[in-house]
Amino acid sequence: MTSMRRLWLELTARLEGTGRYLSFFLLRLILAWEFWEAGLAKFNGENWFDSIPWADWQMGFPFPVNLLPVEINWYLSMGAELLFSVLLLLGLGTRFAAFGLLIVDSIAMAAVHWPAQWSSLAELWQGYVISAGDYGNFKLPLLFAIMLLPLIFHGAGKLSLDHWILQHWIGRKPHPRDDLPAWGLAAGIIGLFVVFLMPWVGAALLLFAVLTFVPWLVKTVRR
Repeated sequence: MTSMRRLWLELTARLEGTGRYLSFFLLRLILAWEFWEAGLAKFNGENWFDSIPWADWQMGFPFPVNLLPVEINWYLSMGAELLFSVLLLLGLGTRFAAFGLLIVDSIAMAAVHWPAQWSSLAELWQGYVISAGDYGNFKLPLLFAIMLLPLIFHGAGKLSLDHWILQHWIGRKPHPRDDLPAWGLAAGIIGLFVVFLMPWVGAALLLFAVLTFVPWLVKTVRR
């Protein structure tokens, strides 16, 4: 082994070692701040959902959210953003909190940021912007969604209450697996996000999850 190769391996080993603490903590920190700020704005402000005509509300928000009263949706959105932000910051129930925020983010994207109509992927991609426009402005919520996914798949990292609980109460966790049920679970998580935006794509992912993950889940529970 050459000295440069040895040096590179030693450097990357140390980066990975500290990254187990810092990477997911920093990701949790920025996401917690962003969603906390959004929830706090709702808490201190007026229910702007009320300013949307009921017909427009029914058309804009995906099923089954469009069946709920405006006030309920307002408080559910505000409560989820505030509660899950605190959990992310603490690294407590991180996967649950990140998944909850992923659903909130998906509903918000579908209702406000996603283009009402698009005929091609090229036209859809014109909505990948921050500022509002005729083609939507889903860049920011999409980035939030992609940032939430590592927390769902990998957890909170070592600088978290989840890690402390794992070490002191639960014990050693199973070795990571990438078998068919694992891919089915991943498809289900992503499908629940995508289904509000592109129903057919989301439905296909959810069907794959049902066919691959659900049988394994039932079999495991019955043991």
